This record gives sequence, structure tokens and C-alpha cells, in this order.
Amino acid sequence: MADLPGDVDLGGLLSQMQQLQESVARAEAAATARHVTGTAAGGAVTVTASGELSFDAVTIDASVVDPADVAMLEDLVLAAVRDAAAKLLAMRREAMGDVVQSALEGLFGPGGVPVGGEPGLLELPE
Repeated sequence: MADLPGDVDLGGLLSQMQQLQESVARAEAAATARHVTGTAAGGAVTVTASGELSFDAVTIDASVVDPADVAMLEDLVLAAVRDAAAKLLAMRREAMGDVVQSALEGLFGPGGVPVGGEPGLLELPE
């Protein structure tokens, strides 16, 4: 195991890591409690989903129901589901990104971890 520099405060580092873990858990719980609505055809088809990745409701305006064109309705429902899923993903990334940014600033100071040798730039995982 490599020697650590003499001025590293392991107790403080462990405390910060515990705070990060708690912050991530809070952000996860907050994201789970939220809901999003995916839409298609200008809102004629909507899909409501929770942050738990549970799809809870589908609403279809009668104007887009054509028994002779079931494939179009299937495409609209699929588009609304995909829109809701994209919104859920963005919501969760935002919630987690804020927590990670704050934690890294706490560990490394304002501006986070330098990326490519440029101070102040922070690279977050996808």
C-alpha cells in the first residue's frame, strides 16, 4: 500500500465520504418521489411515470384513436413512454450531479477536480 502524505486527515476524509453517501441517498429518495409526464402528438397521448421508474398512467385523447390505424396509436404511445423515460433519466442525472458536484467541491475545494489541467472544470460521469 502506498504511503499517504503526512497531512492527510483520514478521519475527515471518511467523514466527508459518509456525508456524500448520505447526500446521495437523500437525492435518490427525492428523485424517486417525483413524477414526470411524457407526451406525444402535442399532448394527445400522455404517460405519467414516477421516479421509481414505474409507469403509472396512460391517457389517450379520442381524436387520435383510429381503428383503421392502430399502428399510429402504438407509435404515439411508444413516443410518450420514451419521452417520459428521457425526462426521468434527466431528472435523476440532475439530482445526482448536484450531489456529486457539491461533494467534490467539499473534497477538492471550489471548482472541483481540474480536468485536462484546467482549474475549475469538473468532469462528471455519464
